[in-house]
Amino acid sequence: MPTRRIILAAPALLALPAAAQAATLRIIVPAPPGGPTDILARVVGERMGVTLNRPVVIENRAGAGGVIGTEAAARSAADGNTLVLGHNQTHASNQWMMPRLPYHVRDSFAPVARLASVHHCLVVAGNSPFNMLAELIAAGRQRELTYASSQAGSASHVISETLVRRTQMRAVHVPYNGAAPAATATVAGQVDFYTSTFPTIAGLLRDGRLKGLAIGAPARLADFPAIPTAAEAGQPEPFVDAWFGLFAPAGTPSPAVAALADAALAALREAAVAERLRNAGFTLTPQGPA
Repeated sequence: MPTRRIILAAPALLALPAAAQAATLRIIVPAPPGGPTDILARVVGERMGVTLNRPVVIENRAGAGGVIGTEAAARSAADGNTLVLGHNQTHASNQWMMPRLPYHVRDSFAPVARLASVHHCLVVAGNSPFNMLAELIAAGRQRELTYASSQAGSASHVISETLVRRTQMRAVHVPYNGAAPAATATVAGQVDFYTSTFPTIAGLLRDGRLKGLAIGAPARLADFPAIPTAAEAGQPEPFVDAWFGLFAPAGTPSPAVAALADAALAALREAAVAERLRNAGFTLTPQGPA
């Protein structure tokens, strides 16, 4: 897959001399454009560039359940110029599902900042005959359905498969290379349902191209009051949140880690940044390196 790079920086920074350009901060996103990891990296990275007074490059390196981009970050120079936006799959579940993982989830990285978490929502196409989760489950007990995931082993995969097994449905897993392609396939009716992180589908829910049958949140969301919580829909157990955080390669000097953490957390304190992320469906959960 071709690498996609987009520079996010204040216009004045683009005119920096070559020596300053060497200090470009690269944020690797181990996912395709358009998904929650990509959205979060671009919003926070843009503000970090202003705070640090240096250009920021967002580099999408998708594939293998986030392994390709995460491994690239782990093998990068520990000079404070590379970060990866990791999440619960790249830095948690992959180690249990991939015995030959080419990086160590702790030893290969220096934690920089936890940024946000997101709820998952089970959705169907806007023209789907299913309007309640109970209807979907009933159909899955009568015939074989299909469900999408953002990639094999992702939280969207695990949540849906847990639901399928718990309710004794029959459903075939259809993995996609990223959250946005999975959502697109669901809109098109290529699969029967998809459990997605909320930022990927918020706009599709607003314009009616998707219908939400259950959201894994403690209460209904103010912007989407018609979508019941998973508990209200009778299935609270399979739903979990996903988290996102910035990591640097192991060995990155502590002062560099501290400066990057300060810039990331300062971005979350910016009212405009916080509003953009909350509107996109993120819950801000700022934490420093410790």
